[in-house]
Amino acid sequence: MTAEGYLRNFSPLKILSEEQVEAIHRGSLEILESTGIRFESEKALEYLSKKGCKVDFSQHRVRFPSGLVEECVCQAPSCFRLKGRTPDKDVNLGGNTLYFSPSPGMRTVDLDTWEQRVPTLEENHAAVRVLDALENIHLACSYTPYCEIENVSPNMVLPVSAYSRMKYFTKPQRVGTILNSHIWEIHMAEVVGIDVFGAMEAAPPLTWYKDAIDCAWACAEQGYPVEVGCGCVMGGTGPATQAGALVQSNAEILSGIVLVELIRPGTGILANSFVFAQNMRSGLPVAGGIEVSLFQVAFNQIWRGKYNLPTMLGACGPSNSKRIDIQLGYEKGVSSTLAAISGASVINLHGGISVELTYHPVQSILDNDLAGMLGKLVKGITVTPETLALDLIQVVGPMPGHYLNTKHTRDWWKKEQYLPQVMDRTGYPDWLAGGKKSALDLARAKMEKILATHHPEQELSQEQERELDRILNEASAYYKELEGK
Repeated sequence: MTAEGYLRNFSPLKILSEEQVEAIHRGSLEILESTGIRFESEKALEYLSKKGCKVDFSQHRVRFPSGLVEECVCQAPSCFRLKGRTPDKDVNLGGNTLYFSPSPGMRTVDLDTWEQRVPTLEENHAAVRVLDALENIHLACSYTPYCEIENVSPNMVLPVSAYSRMKYFTKPQRVGTILNSHIWEIHMAEVVGIDVFGAMEAAPPLTWYKDAIDCAWACAEQGYPVEVGCGCVMGGTGPATQAGALVQSNAEILSGIVLVELIRPGTGILANSFVFAQNMRSGLPVAGGIEVSLFQVAFNQIWRGKYNLPTMLGACGPSNSKRIDIQLGYEKGVSSTLAAISGASVINLHGGISVELTYHPVQSILDNDLAGMLGKLVKGITVTPETLALDLIQVVGPMPGHYLNTKHTRDWWKKEQYLPQVMDRTGYPDWLAGGKKSALDLARAKMEKILATHHPEQELSQEQERELDRILNEASAYYKELEGK
């Protein structure tokens, strides 16, 4: 038994020719072999040097033989399993199944004034409980849902965030990378009995920070999968062209895969794209832009088709809108739809509002309907003798015949239609009688109902609770000592 996800029943969208895919791949290999990648870790430099890479220790630069790169990519499995707190929360990443994950934000936002503020720890707990209740969320990333928490030091945000998810979120999740936070997060995951995956995200252009390397190394050694990600801003920390950004991003991810697969051959890899364009008029990243979607579609095609590895797309959740409005809706809708039909394994969608500056659980509830619609989309159309309904059509015939009173309609309408939970589908008279409520109003009401009634299906034991507290206190002492040095 696993989390159902959504099985894609048609060939994914492709926008590149085979020749274009090969050109991007060869370009990435050329960058790896001639330009190289900066690794800010002596341990990684020494290790890669022993494994056949050309290492310039003075510049922290590693150049990779093409054969080694292609060999390591082939060692990564095309799919792998992540265990949740109960078997029905497990996920199988890879193949044609689509899953959803939240999109985090630094702060919360007031739904009436749209002013931003730092959330409290209680609000972080509540937002996690809402995520656990939503059936179209299957796993979570670190820094979910908030990247800042009131009265929590920056060094402790990741361990505290993980503590909240371990208590109130029953699904697999990613561990973070800052200042060895993965150590405490992995210990917590072992206590509650879930699988985690490591975050190894590049610092573009062409650089790996020590924190990302250390997290990936620890996860690989312990048998956990690793999400290897790129995150350039096209025109800023990467080329302004989608093709150039793909070459650079591919090179970054491929170099990370080489390190991970050399450490432990067969480690699961999740290729992650968090790439935006840069608005040259303001200097800010463009979230939700069609150029970002083009990049994501091509990214899916390359990593699914060329490398046969699962993908995670992080640029679908954020929008440039500062509030929950029509711009937020169409930017999320277009981006996530193209990601879904082009073959994404995981889409980071729920909850993000203004780029990664704000998050709100009400938006995660609205996004849950969008995820359900996308799931219905990728499942496609069922064509069988029963759905073709030839005998029924002949029986009903022309007007005044109708299908309202047929068993076929009763059997099939709920299977064929997606039934949203907060989207307004009432008629105008019913809408007036119900108080003229919008989807936002309905989502707010649903959030209150979830917080009043939802609890994790499998509660933690008192021993598990105490062990989580012990690990968090241990992390706190570690970072206090670090701050004092």
